[in-house]
Amino acid sequence: MTQPSMQQVKELRDRTQAGLNDCRSAMVEAGGDMEKAVEIILKKGLAKSAKRAGAVASEGLVLARVAADQKSGVIVEVNIQTDFAARNADFVAFAEGVADAATRAKNGADLGAEPFPGGKETIEATRQALVGKLGENITVRRWERLTVDGPGAVHSYVHMGGKIGVLISARAGSDAAAKSPDFTSFLENTAMQAAAMGPQFLSSAEVPAEAKAKQSEIFDAQLVEEGKPEKARPKIIEGKIAKWLKEVCLLEQDSVLESGKTVDQLRRELGTKLGGEISVTRFARFERGEGVEKPQGDDFAAEVAKMAGG
Repeated sequence: MTQPSMQQVKELRDRTQAGLNDCRSAMVEAGGDMEKAVEIILKKGLAKSAKRAGAVASEGLVLARVAADQKSGVIVEVNIQTDFAARNADFVAFAEGVADAATRAKNGADLGAEPFPGGKETIEATRQALVGKLGENITVRRWERLTVDGPGAVHSYVHMGGKIGVLISARAGSDAAAKSPDFTSFLENTAMQAAAMGPQFLSSAEVPAEAKAKQSEIFDAQLVEEGKPEKARPKIIEGKIAKWLKEVCLLEQDSVLESGKTVDQLRRELGTKLGGEISVTRFARFERGEGVEKPQGDDFAAEVAKMAGG
């Protein structure tokens, strides 16, 4: 076979999501046999998975695991390129395996180097094989572990089938309080609050000075655009920062479940009821694909023109 037709190249590209030049080369190597060309692309996908990492993977799953004693938990995000592939049984099984592996990994470990549960390969090797099989880039993007010492618990909440996940840890005044249904309900409600409202910090005390300064600059620029006089701006900014902190800090947010109360007020009330202070120590919130830019790539016609020098 001399050169494959553009229609053949397009069909191979649609089936494999490989690059245009790779598809043309595979068709030539396969002598025009489409199925053989697909096999060639899949095999090269295993060999060149690192080069395929440029493909944006922003769909996927957020999963959480909490130990039976509720003293520790992990949250992970595993991404893939399309929503359709995110529902593939092999991808779901891979993501579940990554979450299970995270429960046994050391803090800060590279999950890719960890053994994949029930298999003979590492998570990274398993990932590469799945990239070749599904024809889409897959990334184990991030993971985090929360623990609690003494009376208390770690609780998880996963929303919308894995789109948003929250892990939260809190201490109680006693073991009895930590086992109370009221304590569990508070953790569940607070995790749901974090999922719904997207706080960036636990409390205003944890907000870095740089973040406050940056937000002040933003508010100041807005006020300049609005024509507010320079002398009046500092006082207005002070009020805006106070309002901003209530929006971005979990404990200072207005409760979505109990009108007129903040999450911190509910925390204090629960402590009084259970006879000891309740303290929320940490939380982690992962939203699938957050912060991942989705560049608009060339369409097929543009790629053909580029190859032709147009």
